[in-house]
Amino acid sequence: MRAIIPVAGVGSRLRPFTFTLPKVLLNVAGKPILGHILDKIIGDGINEATIVVGHMSEMIQEFLEATYPDFRVQYVEQEERMGLGHAIYLSRHTIVDDEPLLIILGDTIFDVDLGPVLSGDTSALGVKEVDDPRRFGVAVVNDGVITKLVEKPEQLISNLAVVGLYFLRHPRLLVECLEEIVARDVRTKGEYQLTDALQMMIERGEKLRTFRVDGWYDCGKPETLLSTNKSLLMKNSTDRRIDGVVIDGPVYISPSARLRNCVIGPYATVGDHAEISEAVVRDSIIGEHAKVSKVLLDHSIVGNDSTVVGGFKRMNVGDSSEIESE
Repeated sequence: MRAIIPVAGVGSRLRPFTFTLPKVLLNVAGKPILGHILDKIIGDGINEATIVVGHMSEMIQEFLEATYPDFRVQYVEQEERMGLGHAIYLSRHTIVDDEPLLIILGDTIFDVDLGPVLSGDTSALGVKEVDDPRRFGVAVVNDGVITKLVEKPEQLISNLAVVGLYFLRHPRLLVECLEEIVARDVRTKGEYQLTDALQMMIERGEKLRTFRVDGWYDCGKPETLLSTNKSLLMKNSTDRRIDGVVIDGPVYISPSARLRNCVIGPYATVGDHAEISEAVVRDSIIGEHAKVSKVLLDHSIVGNDSTVVGGFKRMNVGDSSEIESE
């Protein structure tokens, strides 16, 4: 079975980190966002994927080749970002007509048993109840079947947000609908929306059900990235003892990180080859090769190859930066 994973976004809400690194390669709870996604779908039996790339695509390809050498990947370039529907439209040549398809957004991590979904007889979309559905595409459901899909509704018609997991039993119909939308230049909020293509499928007789996704972790902004880091560490953290270091779990500490005279945690991730000394780091993500000393960091992100020395309490420091405070 094939998955399509669009990862072409520039991650503007996660700047300065995404100036030098694709959003999907940001570290959360010990591995890149894309690593969490692939580990999950590979465990559920997905054996190949189409990756829709754009921003710094060569770094994504290098990561996949180094980390998942046996996973079959086709790359599709989305030079102009014109919506999720456009990304899938560009990938249509990789879709096998009679083979089910899983579409997964590349900026969210999920924890759900996909087994019953992938073995089911009907197409299904992952949903979660939200307080403010205006930021999402939503599903209107009757007797377990979706009757209507609306992208970012201004009026409350449903609180079931579509969370970025789409299982389609008949992908050929999806392709036909996307081709018609692009040919007719049907756009919602200036973009070709996957939601509109799915609604067209419903109108042409496709039965779409929903499945509940409670474990849905957003990685789109610094605050949600840290919240996701915390949630994932509570489920799976490292158990280490380091002389001269107080570890208040849950935490993730890379085996190659060097720590001395510091307090780490709770809810801290420390990346490969990072160095921390005479510091307290909690509820934070420390990037690869970063150096942190003589500082208390709380609810902070320090990018790769950055140096932080001094007395700041909260900060977001992009890659290859240096901050000192007396």
